Amino acid sequence: MKKKQDLCFRNRKKINFRRDWQLYALLAIPFVYFIIFKYVPMYGVVISFKNFNIFQGIMESPWVGMQNFIQLFKLPGFYKALRNTLLLNLIDLLFSFPMPIILSLCLNEIMGIKFKKFSQTVLYLPYFLSWAVVGGIMYQLFSTNTGLVNIVMGTKIPFLTNKYSWLVTYLVSGVWQSAGWNTIIYLAAISGIDQSLYEATEVDGGGILTKMWHVTLPGIKSTIVLLLIMKLGSMMTISFERPFVMGNTLVTDFSEVLSTFVYRIGMQGGKFSFATAAGLFQSVVGLVLISTANFISNRLGEQGIW
Repeated sequence: MKKKQDLCFRNRKKINFRRDWQLYALLAIPFVYFIIFKYVPMYGVVISFKNFNIFQGIMESPWVGMQNFIQLFKLPGFYKALRNTLLLNLIDLLFSFPMPIILSLCLNEIMGIKFKKFSQTVLYLPYFLSWAVVGGIMYQLFSTNTGLVNIVMGTKIPFLTNKYSWLVTYLVSGVWQSAGWNTIIYLAAISGIDQSLYEATEVDGGGILTKMWHVTLPGIKSTIVLLLIMKLGSMMTISFERPFVMGNTLVTDFSEVLSTFVYRIGMQGGKFSFATAAGLFQSVVGLVLISTANFISNRLGEQGIW
């Protein structure tokens, strides 16, 4: 009986593959991508436990164990970069994370189809600009002497050279660049809400704010929790382009983050073992954070990542 069930299962798999081979072919593309560019490079993590020499290679370089991590934690610049990474990510979490939710709630209530599509397009466009372009735009807008904002206001506010003003500029640029794209996810979740709930709320006399608070937000709560878990998991990681392009020597107290620190000691200083150790440290802490956030979410009754 068991052999017969196994045979039927194999035949069913063959039939499904012949019927949907195009889908399997499409699936093979990202699968191969992740194997080549995500899993194979994991072998290079060994460098963090060795005194890596580019001429000796990974296998021939001498093994030093945890020595790279010990020396890394003794570097004063490491703790400044760690502090700034957590600070900038925390600011993004407090301001950039809620903004797409607010935008999606507002866009969902817009009745004019043409204006709604136009607003969505305008909000999405900044996401497709590289940070090199965004950095140039920020310079043209907020430069002390030639920036458009200072010219219009008739002031000389050092948006890009004072570290506290730079922090605000960094936050504004991040919200502007990412909010529109993340709105797509929430709008997709809102579209799946049962429309009869809105009709029932209107019958009970509820207005726009009532529908937002009692229907829309509960309807997308699982999506918000899922994205929040992923955001918390990336608290130790930060993109290289944004702080590198917008930063300068006058604001390194805030602009020097782990990604730029790794670039400076790894690529510019040639200390590849230190750079790999810092990257591995980020990944391990990120895994702990995302696992903790997922555990708390599950214990509170919400749907987590796993």
